[in-house]
Amino acid sequence: MTTHSDASLRPPWPRKKLTFSPEVHAMKEVFRRHELRTVCEDAKCPNMSECFSHREATFIVMGDRCTRRCSFCAIPTGKPAQLDALEPVRLARAVTELGLRHIVVTGVARDDLEDGGASHYAACVREIRTHNPETTVEVLTSDFHEQESAIATLLAEDLHVFNHNLETVERLHREVRPQARYDRSLRVLKRAKELRPDIFTKSGIMLGLGEQDDEVEQVLRDIRNHGVDVMTIGQYMQPLKRKSDVAAYASLERFARFEALGKELGFTLTLSGPYVRSSFAAGDAAALLGSRRAPLPDGQTR
Repeated sequence: MTTHSDASLRPPWPRKKLTFSPEVHAMKEVFRRHELRTVCEDAKCPNMSECFSHREATFIVMGDRCTRRCSFCAIPTGKPAQLDALEPVRLARAVTELGLRHIVVTGVARDDLEDGGASHYAACVREIRTHNPETTVEVLTSDFHEQESAIATLLAEDLHVFNHNLETVERLHREVRPQARYDRSLRVLKRAKELRPDIFTKSGIMLGLGEQDDEVEQVLRDIRNHGVDVMTIGQYMQPLKRKSDVAAYASLERFARFEALGKELGFTLTLSGPYVRSSFAAGDAAALLGSRRAPLPDGQTR
């Protein structure tokens, strides 16, 4: 991306500091022993210490190389390795050992696979739910190139939340997510809700990439109009110098305005703040959503 931020820019809110308590080290030890990776570490998330201390983590599956080159992401682009068929088993074992009540599973984009990795996601969900029936599962996926069979494969599993992020406003999409499409992402979210109206759908965007307020308002309306239940809005922070610059740091008041708009538009839950991430405090968010299943549209029954 070609934005050029002022090097003197400073956020108008305190920066979080990473701390490494015994609880954090204990979590990391379990991840290493089961040969698992977390997006918390790979994406250099500022919430890592807080989440690990509360026994929350977002696991990233299907390798350490992504087939896409989004301008905001720290995960390397390249040719991925073959899928590890035992990864879902190790993941389920780690969930059991840690006693996680809610788990988020995300993955690198795997455009090299026929189904984009949907069957691997499905295997992860299946193993987790089989061995941890009290644990709710959230998946944060790519768009699978809007492949119906791939979406259906994943949505056939016992999910609680299906999450797919738009990341930014429509005008900036080609720069920020060059291998994704704004309309395609919206259609994937809509199709997920059509296939499984009993689960929560979720999406998120970042502020600070050069978007205007009216554009943010429009993307919130677009996402809500495609049946999405939960919206997250956070601040983009440059993970590596070769990635997109921060165009601006949003004020707390700006975050509050968009959270209020989310409520006005009818999202079941809107989380908006500088350190909000798509999976930050996901367990608490799942609890706030209430029942195990999303409310069905009027006239529909289970």
